[in-house]
Amino acid sequence: MTDILFIKTSSLGDVVHHMPAVTDARKALPEARFAWLVEEAFAPLVRLPPAVTDVIPVAWRRWRKSLFAPATLAEIAASLSQIRRRQYDEIVDSQGLLRSAVIARTARGRRHGYDRASIRERAASAFYDVRYSVSRDLHAVVRNRTLCGQALGYTPQGAPDFGLDRSRFAKKSERYAVFLHATARASKQWPEQNWIALGKALSERGLALVLPWGSADEEARSKRIAAALPNARVPKRAPLDQVAGLIAGAELVVGVDTGLLHLASAFGVPLVAIFTGSKPVLTGPLGIGPIAVLGAEGAVPTVEEVSATVAKVAG
Repeated sequence: MTDILFIKTSSLGDVVHHMPAVTDARKALPEARFAWLVEEAFAPLVRLPPAVTDVIPVAWRRWRKSLFAPATLAEIAASLSQIRRRQYDEIVDSQGLLRSAVIARTARGRRHGYDRASIRERAASAFYDVRYSVSRDLHAVVRNRTLCGQALGYTPQGAPDFGLDRSRFAKKSERYAVFLHATARASKQWPEQNWIALGKALSERGLALVLPWGSADEEARSKRIAAALPNARVPKRAPLDQVAGLIAGAELVVGVDTGLLHLASAFGVPLVAIFTGSKPVLTGPLGIGPIAVLGAEGAVPTVEEVSATVAKVAG
């Protein structure tokens, strides 16, 4: 049996963008076993697609906070030992960073990755046994699918299949929309007053509003927005598989360019994406559901534009 290791550790959006490549590989190589090395926070999500056989969590984000502490060094050594335990036939690093390339070099097997002209951190390319040219002007999903297809010997076909089943999570007892207002980059945010104005318009449609969060600052922002709306709630922080269920059960998602937005599109939830500080042509949401993208880098859509688009998408 062929053993294949995918390395795509983070961030959330990048992890979601890699899912169609894994589904492609499963279709092309149905007898193979696929392992996915990923940041521990995203491991519950990566376990959802049936194409993934094994999930290997790493904790780089946590380790780097106390990199030279004895407990951290011991945990790193144990993790590297686990990575080296299995002999892989092929190792594909679609992350393209120096740290992911070092992990690929640590693992046992033939290592595949982007060439120097295609990769984010050029030094990483030196750690691969086989290198491929994949245009950086392609959408992230297409880049992942192309790299993995070249590495494993097939040509990706058809629309992206994220391998996620919305029906596993969909709830019919409550009609609600999810607002994804939180993002790590301030340039990607949409003003709070805009979210409040949009929330009031959606409340008139009989939809409850849910505002998830991932950090203390995001929680505070969620609570400020919810406090100004008649039918909004801020859920407790939860593991990603539970957050996935919350998003999959939504009637509508409105969000900025953040990882959960791409998860919503992967599930096929009706979606309105608000772009203000990034390029949707490279990282815009893809999926089988109704999707509308407003704005672009440096072009902030108005409340009226978003509200009118929501009416079209939600029906």
